[in-house]
Amino acid sequence: MASASHRRPLRKRRSALVWTVAVAAVGLLVSLVIALRPDGAPDTVRTAAGTAATRPGASPTTDKPTPAPKPSTASPAPRRTPAAAPSATTPSARPSPVATRPSAPRPESGTAPLAGRIKPGTAYTGVATHYDAKDGDGACLYGPSPDLMVAAMNHADYETSQACGAYILVRAASGASVTVRVTNECPLPCAPGQLDLSKEAFAKLAGLSAGRIPITWSLLSPGTSDTVAIRYKTGSSRHWCGIQALGHRNPLARLEARTGGGWSRLTRTEYNYFLSPDGTGCGGSLRLTDIYGEQLTVDGLAIRPDSVQPTRVQFTRR
Repeated sequence: MASASHRRPLRKRRSALVWTVAVAAVGLLVSLVIALRPDGAPDTVRTAAGTAATRPGASPTTDKPTPAPKPSTASPAPRRTPAAAPSATTPSARPSPVATRPSAPRPESGTAPLAGRIKPGTAYTGVATHYDAKDGDGACLYGPSPDLMVAAMNHADYETSQACGAYILVRAASGASVTVRVTNECPLPCAPGQLDLSKEAFAKLAGLSAGRIPITWSLLSPGTSDTVAIRYKTGSSRHWCGIQALGHRNPLARLEARTGGGWSRLTRTEYNYFLSPDGTGCGGSLRLTDIYGEQLTVDGLAIRPDSVQPTRVQFTRR
């Protein structure tokens, strides 16, 4: 029978052997788990605290983070910037309304095809002077008139009496205005655009002591209850005659006399009469045309020199 002293060392050696085998088995199991990880990262295992446990035997250099790449020195390719999407809470911008002041109506192009230098719908600039109009008569030979709101048109715009009878709205820089009728011509040195007003008309714009003031003016087609009148010049007969139209609302462009072959256009003079040198059409029907192309026909007028014969017609207001 063996003594107890021989059995104790045997137990110690067996216990040491068991622990050695157990440690070896655990080590082998851990190595297999690490080798078979799905992500294939054999180097590190992160702990719950976020620290990395280094596998025994691993090289220290393999655990350093890979440095970030240096930026390229080449110019970047241009990029198209997308337009900003409209905000769902911001209403789309709308154009601000622009306050506009209505302008004075102007005739359409071509509505006054027979107009000369003075055209409707056009504002002219110049100066106003004044003269003693006396009884209101002048180069247009309309005769005396109680209405002294008259003007003498400069030579260029008088245009061989085509301005005679035109109604003109004149405005001063102060805002004052007056309507005048052209009954006279202002000879040179009156410049284009200049109006020589009667003293009565000038006084509506400024004191007579001003003498000369800047103005703007434009053609008018006034309202009137009067009708056109016809007058034969002194000495008129069936062999020669001069014919004048008075009281027309719009400037007169043509006057024609009826002949056997139709209408014969008479020549206008600087003293505002239309002449028939051989008497053609004298005493017959007349046709008047304004600058807008409207035509009026007057029948049955006898040759009565220096007599104003009223008619029943008038041009349309424009």
